[in-house]
Amino acid sequence: MIRFADVYKGFGDKQVLTGFSLEIRDGETMVIIGYSGSGKSVAIKHIVGLLRPDEGEVYVDDRAISELDRAGLTEVRRDIGFVFQFAALFDSMTVFDNVALGLRRRDVPDDEIAARVSEALALVDLTGTDDRMPAELSGGMRKRVGIARAIALRPRYILYDEPTTGLDPVTSAIMDRLMVRTREHLGVTGVVVTHDMRSAYTVGDRIAMLYEGAIRQVGTVDEIRATDDPVVRQFIEGRPE
Repeated sequence: MIRFADVYKGFGDKQVLTGFSLEIRDGETMVIIGYSGSGKSVAIKHIVGLLRPDEGEVYVDDRAISELDRAGLTEVRRDIGFVFQFAALFDSMTVFDNVALGLRRRDVPDDEIAARVSEALALVDLTGTDDRMPAELSGGMRKRVGIARAIALRPRYILYDEPTTGLDPVTSAIMDRLMVRTREHLGVTGVVVTHDMRSAYTVGDRIAMLYEGAIRQVGTVDEIRATDDPVVRQFIEGRPE
């Protein structure tokens, strides 16, 4: 389980998280929604120790992330796959080498690397793209390679940072289907940061809205759809006022 306990985080004079608390249960996909700049990406970066809270704590399987040394943090990260907003592929490396990168850093044998890369690419419908370069791929394909790189590590958790940003509706729907497939095939716990409500309703087991640095409401898809909270309803309906 991943748990945020009263997390505060600021940058200079700007306070981004102001008592952020949330529990993400094993096996579920939690979607965190909120306005641009509300701190969604800041929140999930705490899970892997890319950021540390000013106050409060983040726990992964009861391990307090801010208290871990380098070796402890490396151990936690072995269980976590991170799919970055813009895929973060290395342009000078083939698709195969991008997906294999984390496995090589873990000294996985070459034959197992080949099998796991093939399996991961098949899961995201990219079989046969091993020798292609990122520049030869569409934006949607690059994001799918990013998912393949994460799942090749066989993590317990996958964090998705704005996975459908910049994609057309059809490609976005494909990304949603892949996230659902990943959960079903691998049994991973997912955390998805997005402001795309269509995607949130499709992939989420529960949805939490981050507003003014804290969780405004958390509930199942049906509970969020039926909310009478005016702030949440304004957001999910896309109303300017």
